[in-house]
Amino acid sequence: MGTILDYLKEYGDYSLEEKPFSDVDSLVLCQFVYLKFDGLVPGPGEEHGAVTVQELAAHPDYDHLYGDERYRKDNTALFQKIYKSRRFGTMKLWNYVNLIEPEQETQFSAVVFGLSEELSYVGFRGTDESIVGWKEDLNLAFSEPVPGQRLSVSYLEQAAQTIQSGLYVGGHSKGGNLAVYASMNCSAGVRERIDRIYDHDGPGFRPEVRQKSAYEEIAGRIYKTVPRSSCVGMLLYTEENYKVVESKTIGLAQHNPYTWLIRDDNFKIVEEIRAGRKFMDQALNEWILSLDQEQMHTFVDTLYRVVQASETDNLIDFTANWLKSIHKIGTALKEVDRDTADVIVQIMRALFEVLSAHAKEQVKSKRELQKNKFEEGVSQLEQYFRKER
Repeated sequence: MGTILDYLKEYGDYSLEEKPFSDVDSLVLCQFVYLKFDGLVPGPGEEHGAVTVQELAAHPDYDHLYGDERYRKDNTALFQKIYKSRRFGTMKLWNYVNLIEPEQETQFSAVVFGLSEELSYVGFRGTDESIVGWKEDLNLAFSEPVPGQRLSVSYLEQAAQTIQSGLYVGGHSKGGNLAVYASMNCSAGVRERIDRIYDHDGPGFRPEVRQKSAYEEIAGRIYKTVPRSSCVGMLLYTEENYKVVESKTIGLAQHNPYTWLIRDDNFKIVEEIRAGRKFMDQALNEWILSLDQEQMHTFVDTLYRVVQASETDNLIDFTANWLKSIHKIGTALKEVDRDTADVIVQIMRALFEVLSAHAKEQVKSKRELQKNKFEEGVSQLEQYFRKER
């Protein structure tokens, strides 16, 4: 078993004709989207059109691709394996967009991958290390649509005009949410052209959002995968049509695509999400849906204000400078007005009540299971003794 890097090493020399595009290939591209293509890949309407992976590798500034320090080592290995492979080595990239607008709390990035004459893949980037991107993720829980979702629809409409081949759409984390959102809200003409929609551990939607869109029309084309301890991918997600992938790590760290395990040429699939994680996911979703828009808005804005007090613009620096920022964070908490503090207390009380209710239900279910097993055992003993007599 290995990861997407091992997959590329083992199967990178197979063309898409020899080994058709798979869920694992989609995850490879969705991680590739996280590379910083600014100044390297043409944007919408630019004269240069498209660049190949080989041209990226030969560019004097190609080292700029690895701007995300969290995954610099892995992303470097990913790029090297992609451009040296038969499978993706001739791939073209175009229509690159990367927008970060703090005032509108928006972080949006996407690119088109031309895999062959017959197939193109529109990839949406998930949340990057920016504080703005993190805030937009939280906004998904109460404000629909967020700016990134509206942009995803416009982007897909425009990108589709540059694509003559078959069309796949996908993303990881928030990118998965954007892929589904764009596909269910684009024009009918574009939607009919989409063959597959890949959602790798992306959050879901509030019920009213799906009801106002063409979700049911595309549901059968959605390929959703989540790690065994998924949190992000189960946020506001109530469907059962997903595959659970084993990971080499634990907890929230499983959200990282580089930890997903692959056996031979496909994901190592397990039966279901871990029981403890599933319990927390259900409780969290119930809690979110129990809050009104104003309560959720207050909660998210307060969290954002506290993080902003650290005076960093990305999560890497925030984590690295946590101890240095603790005084500023404490000051920000003290400045929260009484009305807001009261709302936060009410919200947290609601969360604990939901968790408590789910915990009691879980204990009750275990007791019922134990009781049923006991009664089944007694019945088997009775049958045994009847036979013996």
